Amino acid sequence: MRIVRHHEYGPSRVLRTEKAEPPAHGPEDVLVRAAAIGVDHADVQRRLGTFPLGAPPLPYCPSTDVAGTVVEVGDRVTGIEPGQRVVVWNAQDAYAELVAAPAARVLPLPDGLGFAEGTLLGSTGRVAVHLLQTARVAAGETVLVHAGAGAVGHIAVQAARALGAERVIATAGSPRKLDFVRSLGADAAVDYTRPDWPARVREAAGARRRGPAKIGRTGPKGVDVILDGVGGPRLLDDVRLLAPYGRLVFYGASGGDSEQPAIPLMELMGMRHVTGFSMATMLRSAPALVEEGVRLLVRLVSDGSVRPVIHERVPLDEAARAHDLLEQRVSMGRVVLVP
Repeated sequence: MRIVRHHEYGPSRVLRTEKAEPPAHGPEDVLVRAAAIGVDHADVQRRLGTFPLGAPPLPYCPSTDVAGTVVEVGDRVTGIEPGQRVVVWNAQDAYAELVAAPAARVLPLPDGLGFAEGTLLGSTGRVAVHLLQTARVAAGETVLVHAGAGAVGHIAVQAARALGAERVIATAGSPRKLDFVRSLGADAAVDYTRPDWPARVREAAGARRRGPAKIGRTGPKGVDVILDGVGGPRLLDDVRLLAPYGRLVFYGASGGDSEQPAIPLMELMGMRHVTGFSMATMLRSAPALVEEGVRLLVRLVSDGSVRPVIHERVPLDEAARAHDLLEQRVSMGRVVLVP
């Protein structure tokens, strides 16, 4: 089979298509023939050797979400059959024609959902929904989603609306992306490259309400929920944008800053709450909440409340071009590889 690896850290050209034996799979595993493979910013960071949690060992094949058809199942696997359409979330050695994964990481694809769109039911879509769970989004609140045109962001924008947010604000870095997030249902789109973006967010948040602002609600006082997977200096601006009892959930550093700013404790005296998100921690500490989130995601996609968007389908042998699309920040929705 074909597999894409890199044997050194560096630009996208270090990605190589190689020949390999099909992956071994045990009695509790499922072997899947890939039809679509998600490409994420974390893949780019690992290839560059700048991933915040450490560079991967070499040679390395990215681990991401894979949608395809079940080829074989282990003797102890139940509920999954050969020929079934599934998505594997966070599959190891994912840039390949065949992937093996524990059955616990395999989710059936709903009828009518394509393989490319189905990759977003993996870790990417889960993260979007789990962030909103972590933030405890309530009906009537205002939610700010940074990088709203990205793979996680474009799901979060739609899911926030479906969960009852009264106003959804998304940031993006180009006119095309601003139009894109509006098409997803964002009430306001703010260009984060402008130095006055925080003032524009505050203005957009306050535009939703007539009369005096109420504590715990958005208005002149700020934003109720902020989801930030970009990081960097803007984190301090995020904190200052929070309304009383507002919640900031930080979940990554796709902006490329290896170190994040310290948040002065005095900035939290306005009853502002800041937390981080880790899928691994959530799986260990709140498995029931994880399952609830997965069911919610499948329902939102199945009933049309959330529409996964594919920016481009790129041949597996052109994985370098797929990485370039993300690194150049031109993609909207998700980029997928097609074996």
